[in-house]
Amino acid sequence: MGLKRKPMATMNVIPFIDIMLVLLVMVLTTATFIRQGIIPVDLPDAKSSDKKSDNKEVTIYVTKKGEIFVNKDKVNLEQLQARLEKISKKDTVVLRSDKESKFQDFVHVMDILKKLNHESLYIVTKE
Repeated sequence: MGLKRKPMATMNVIPFIDIMLVLLVMVLTTATFIRQGIIPVDLPDAKSSDKKSDNKEVTIYVTKKGEIFVNKDKVNLEQLQARLEKISKKDTVVLRSDKESKFQDFVHVMDILKKLNHESLYIVTKE
């Protein structure tokens, strides 16, 4: 009178898929934290580096009123282009734009930088 069990003809892969999805989420989350600098990582030292000490940094500010400053000197778009033409293409340009500034002002500055082929541009944001 015992129940007869049928032999299992198929393998249930759903638990395996669940485990793989959890592992994938963990790997992607950890990679994101490392990329954003949330997880502290000590980077190895290098004897040679691509950075040269003669590269300068130029900071451009765009205020919410649409005013443009280069290293704390107020300029218009023509003056901005003239000042950026004088610096090396490898110098670092740091762009700090107020979050309430007009997007068009930001685009004007980016157009000038693109036209002058600046290689190193950083846009500063707040975390």
